[in-house]
Amino acid sequence: MKIGVVGTRGGWSSELLAATVAAKTGFRLLVDMEQVCMDLDSGKVWTEGVDLGSLDGLIIKKIGARYSPDLLDRLEVLRFLAQRGLPIFSSPMSIMRVLDRLSCTVTLRLGNIPMPPTTITESVDEALGAVARYGAAVFKPLFTSKARGMTVIDHGAGARAAIEAFHAENPIMYMQQKIELPGQDLGIVFLGGKYLTTYARCGTGAWNTTTESGGKYAPATPSPEAMRTAEEAQALFNLDFTCVDVVEAATGPVVFEVSAFGGFRGIQDACGLDAAAMYTDYVMEKIRE
Repeated sequence: MKIGVVGTRGGWSSELLAATVAAKTGFRLLVDMEQVCMDLDSGKVWTEGVDLGSLDGLIIKKIGARYSPDLLDRLEVLRFLAQRGLPIFSSPMSIMRVLDRLSCTVTLRLGNIPMPPTTITESVDEALGAVARYGAAVFKPLFTSKARGMTVIDHGAGARAAIEAFHAENPIMYMQQKIELPGQDLGIVFLGGKYLTTYARCGTGAWNTTTESGGKYAPATPSPEAMRTAEEAQALFNLDFTCVDVVEAATGPVVFEVSAFGGFRGIQDACGLDAAAMYTDYVMEKIRE
């Protein structure tokens, strides 16, 4: 069975998944999208001499080293392959719906999933009004992960200048009311739409709990309400492997986002599970069906 992995060369999770697939199938191909070529006349997509359409399947672990709108164009190349019958996990269309933070948020809110109060605007004045309502807001780029590029802006004298600085880099401003975290937030993981495990990201004093800010992974058990909310959130996107970021706030569970790719590190470090092996087994079973 020939299964390729779309990922970043040298990236820990991409290399791990490619090695795991190779161990289970005897075939190793880590696809760097920068090296892919699509010829629409012939209908072929290839990389370094390998016709991707000839594979039995592809697993998308990472579509690029950094989140950006360019990744949507890379997904269009993979959508072409999927439409021509190549099994791809997760579906490029499903990933598109969560990769863009605004698209993900709109789907979650239309699905009545609880989230922090959120405002989207291109107007500095409207953003200033939102900060005044919230007291403090987290401004988030539409394409980012691990809180990169996010900034907290408090209501007060310096708010307009801070908003203008963010707006210069992010014409469409996405902001959420800053909510108090209970020292951790949860990553509730699903494989094939079924619950797999939960880990916590425990903070060390920063406003967020990401590992980029010093957060540490720990095992966790979600409340029934958090589990139900996460199940409903991930079901909106039909992803093969995903992690729902949930905080158990005083008022109940709140979802921050649904991950386009899911993370292996937290599952391994906190729960002792080999997510790469479990995902590979799942994909192989799906291809055989």
